[in-house]
Amino acid sequence: MKLIVAIIRPERLEAVKTALGEVGVFRLTVQDVLGLPENATEGGASSSAELVPLVQIETAVNEPYVEPGVAAIVRAARSSGGTGAPGDGKVYVLPLEEVIRIRTGERGPEAI
Repeated sequence: MKLIVAIIRPERLEAVKTALGEVGVFRLTVQDVLGLPENATEGGASSSAELVPLVQIETAVNEPYVEPGVAAIVRAARSSGGTGAPGDGKVYVLPLEEVIRIRTGERGPEAI
């Protein structure tokens, strides 16, 4: 089990949701966040850079969905034209020790 956390541009959210659905990942938590764009840290300018609105997506997945989920996010989150502009975002994949479904008490992969 893994937790996939993606920080993306807000305007790419719908494309990312669609791409994840196409690979069978439907359960998401989405929140608005603020962050420093990638180019803000070049040349030591981070102290004067302004925070920009971003979106954070989290999804817990079983092993077979990790690589397809990450690939879907990366593909859909890139700026139009697939140029990969600075500030398109980041994806983090973290180990997920335990998941418990509150409603049923199920644990582990079945709870996802």
